[in-house]
Amino acid sequence: MYQVRPIQAQDNAEIARIIREVSKEFGLAPESGFAVADPVLDNLYTVYHQPYAQYWVIENEQGEILGGGGLSPLKGDHSILEIQKMYFLPEIRGLGFAKQLLEKAFQFTLQQGFKSCYLETTKELWQAVKLYEKLGFEYLNHPKGNTGHSQACEIWMEKRL
Repeated sequence: MYQVRPIQAQDNAEIARIIREVSKEFGLAPESGFAVADPVLDNLYTVYHQPYAQYWVIENEQGEILGGGGLSPLKGDHSILEIQKMYFLPEIRGLGFAKQLLEKAFQFTLQQGFKSCYLETTKELWQAVKLYEKLGFEYLNHPKGNTGHSQACEIWMEKRL
């Protein structure tokens, strides 16, 4: 049995470890500008404990964190919420957690009065891209805002709600 819950301060180290581990697995090197290089990676609780931001973790019955994902206002365009840092360990991939977190993100977006979600990703995460397509994200010709990842992420997508 698994539980999806908002991030807590004590989750910081474990979710940062997961993001680093999964990034390495998929070849998303810090020097290339991916999220793994974000200076805030070790303090995500504070990052997502802000207005219009939320991060959820997935934990098992033993209280071990196995992944997570969240959203916050897009840097450079605060009229849009950006899906961020969705990473899952192999043992929970394919169980529907990415879809569940995205649906929570869509609900949160609407509750906060926003009209769309934006994301940046890469072809190396093709399984995620397929899910984004299935859930109605549309491809964009150029990045929005100023995420700092646009040079590493060649896929930009938005879902209007």
